[in-house]
Amino acid sequence: MSLTQRNNINISGRGKRTMILAHGFGCDQSMWRLLAPAFHDDYRTVVFDHVGSGASDLSAYDVDKYGSLHGYAADLLEIIREVADAPVVFVGHSVSAMIGLIASLQAPELFAALIMVGPSPCYVNDGDYVGGFSREDIDDLLRTLESNYLGWSSTMAPVIMGAPQHPELGIELTNSLCRTDPEIARHFARVTFLSDSRSDLPHTRTPTLILQCSDDIIAPREVGEYLRRTIPGSTLQIIDNIGHCPHLSAPEASALAMNEFLGPLSL
Repeated sequence: MSLTQRNNINISGRGKRTMILAHGFGCDQSMWRLLAPAFHDDYRTVVFDHVGSGASDLSAYDVDKYGSLHGYAADLLEIIREVADAPVVFVGHSVSAMIGLIASLQAPELFAALIMVGPSPCYVNDGDYVGGFSREDIDDLLRTLESNYLGWSSTMAPVIMGAPQHPELGIELTNSLCRTDPEIARHFARVTFLSDSRSDLPHTRTPTLILQCSDDIIAPREVGEYLRRTIPGSTLQIIDNIGHCPHLSAPEASALAMNEFLGPLSL
């Protein structure tokens, strides 16, 4: 099977540079539809579905390979080598921000910049580190996913999306979560919410933008501040927005922050 089929890769845009956008848990590439067009003049924009999500080839899903974020990072490196002939700007939402970080440490020559949208290196509070959830919270979440995935999706998707002025976006995220194979979603959720990439953060030398909402139930403000302190030379940009998906609920503000960050870089 080709990478294009495996990951449902789609390319748009007219620019010479390449921007790759990776969705988060329970989502697919359609989540970039309001943001990606802002970059079509300057970039070839590449969107794809992680294996197990969207229109990816579900037969390629392997529980062992995707038992950690490194399996997804390996796929990302394959995709970059397939579609780009120069270092790329990587945009990762939520868990994909850490997938991109892991990939960039393995092959830094392939990355010109990292843009992390609503990132979290660890969701569990640990001593002075504020991840937003206790271990008991995460265990309860995973038990609920095991027993009633569709019910959890219907209840939590609008809360995760936020954007109270756009309730249709909450419905869209609900539908996206409910389309995902429940067994794969449960496994990906466990990998996502129990991951801990904090030890990787100080080692990157790739220019990094941390793009965060002012009110995010999944990645609170403290997480963004921690990332800014820990990733060398990184930039933190806070968007005045409620929710975990500013690329959908605040695409203009997101694009503006990204362009302000990318402008001074020699790409």
